[in-house]
Amino acid sequence: MSENQNIAAIEMRGVSVGTMRDISLTVVEDVNWSVAGGEFWVVAGQQNSGKSDFLKMTAGLMTPVKGSYKLFGMETRLFSEAELADRLRVGFVFEGGQLFNQLTLRENVALPLQYHRDLPSDTAAQEVQTLLELMELTPLADITPPNVSGNWRQRAALARALILKPEVLLLDNPLGRLGGRHLHWWLRFLDRLWRGHPWSGGRLMTLIATTDDLRPWQSAQRKFALLSDKKFFPLGLWNKVESASDPAVKELLAVAVETTI
Repeated sequence: MSENQNIAAIEMRGVSVGTMRDISLTVVEDVNWSVAGGEFWVVAGQQNSGKSDFLKMTAGLMTPVKGSYKLFGMETRLFSEAELADRLRVGFVFEGGQLFNQLTLRENVALPLQYHRDLPSDTAAQEVQTLLELMELTPLADITPPNVSGNWRQRAALARALILKPEVLLLDNPLGRLGGRHLHWWLRFLDRLWRGHPWSGGRLMTLIATTDDLRPWQSAQRKFALLSDKKFFPLGLWNKVESASDPAVKELLAVAVETTI
């Protein structure tokens, strides 16, 4: 994944996470977590548990309040413009897409190329078209986001995150607003990215997704973590999720929690 295969893609030690809304507020505390290149993690938590802020910090969009966070072996507190190329090795899909409404879907997908790659216009246009076709977005490519459904806006956001061919892909609640057919498409497509999609030359990709519903993500190969009460708990493989006694995990599995009256 990185030049040194022994270096974790993501490594957090004693990390506390703030929020962009209020820099004095800590939403997650004392995270100790390591993600090897090529792993697929699902981070689960209830609404307002800090998932979005945690993922934004993981992307390098803000620095930790406390602790050490290394991305590809580099301390993120020291990131500057000189490390821009390394930050671009991470793609981010915001919850709800967060597309620019005044631009067409095609223009939204092309935006990172225009800012970060000095490509000839015909080469850039072909790369964008290839992703639009892969996302089944070609018929909608020249329409602006307000005029397409949320299902298709989310796919356009995924294409925009992938256009620079990142090594790590972060997805904030990507299944949260999808209809059934689109949900199944996403799960299949993300698995293909993780295992090495032909579009990326078969290169494995590291994936981290957040969710407030664990059920669609069930898999023996993915790894899982829980955000609850400002704490981060790496659970491991699915069998650890199923056997967890924590009521927060049971809620995320939509399992009835036993209570005493």
